[in-house]
Amino acid sequence: MVHELKIDREYFMAVLEDLKKFEIRYNDRDFKVGDIVILKEIDSVNRKLTGRQIKTEITYITNYEQKNNYVVFGIEKV
Repeated sequence: MVHELKIDREYFMAVLEDLKKFEIRYNDRDFKVGDIVILKEIDSVNRKLTGRQIKTEITYITNYEQKNNYVVFGIEKV
């Protein structure tokens, strides 16, 4: 499964620089290990897509200590 998600520039840059290797998301898409997540950068000021994106793969999922229906998933760039 391929998921396309928006991400603020601050967090996009952290993923791009390999500093951030996880996402916390509402699990309305039934995320699974092995799914591809396309992270699409949003300009934090005008809330519009910048055209930059990063392709990642989900490597791990947990809902431990999360709000109801939220998950944390590990990601690796592909």
